[in-house]
Amino acid sequence: MNENPYSTAVLAWYEANARDLPWRRSDATAWGVLVSEIMLQQTPVVRVLPAWEAWLRRWPTPADLAAEPSGEAVRMWNRLGYPRRALNLHACARTIVNRHGGKVPDSHADLLALPGVGPYTAAAVASFAFGQRHAILDTNVRRVLARVVTGTEYPPKTQTKAEVRLAESLLPESAAVAARWGVAVMELGALVCTARSPRCVDCPVTNACAWHRAGRPAHDGPPRRGQTYAGTDRQVRGRLLAVLRDSPVPVAKAALDAVWDEPVQRERALDALVADGLVDPLDDGRYALPG
Repeated sequence: MNENPYSTAVLAWYEANARDLPWRRSDATAWGVLVSEIMLQQTPVVRVLPAWEAWLRRWPTPADLAAEPSGEAVRMWNRLGYPRRALNLHACARTIVNRHGGKVPDSHADLLALPGVGPYTAAAVASFAFGQRHAILDTNVRRVLARVVTGTEYPPKTQTKAEVRLAESLLPESAAVAARWGVAVMELGALVCTARSPRCVDCPVTNACAWHRAGRPAHDGPPRRGQTYAGTDRQVRGRLLAVLRDSPVPVAKAALDAVWDEPVQRERALDALVADGLVDPLDDGRYALPG
């Protein structure tokens, strides 16, 4: 087996330090893994855990979700943010039922063809659910590889071909070990090699880390600004959706107008929700989650 120079230490660290997450357990289904990966996009584990558990209780299979209106997925998504992901999961469920007999496909190409599934998610599900050998590049993995191998504090803002080649070059030959390596590096980035306060003293590859050996040079690229939320269209959209989620029946326009005082921004946010398929305007002037 062709191991990379970091795999032994990182895999041993993972065995001792990995969080016990339900989608990583041996009894996790491929559907459970897919749901977790879509929920975890831009959302921390602590918020995803209860949402994932509730989702799988209600819809333990793709067919269970596919049988319900897409609006119920949006309602169940609650306050996880970026609610188009709920529509994507619903569309995934229907595609899985219609094209794959209700079973999450194990082919990377078929996974990539599912609605809302990009290269990272397809690789993650193929690896974590089916034990295949694929390079997995989420934010955490990109940051670890940037520091350990290339000696920079942060990876480029947009994923590059060079990053993909590097990740592929580090894949252990064994598919099972490669899948383990993928989740181990991800966990290292989440728990130790964090964005703002990396705990190098706890890192299993500190001595081999190019960034650490260079004295942890500061990022010299464009300033990295955190995302704001207060006052943005995202906040307005969230408040509008909350009214619709909390109502078992369609709501009058006045109920939506009450959530935000600035009418131009409020109407822009509502129009965007309609355009995204997250809200249905009804013929009688009321609004509802999609049917």
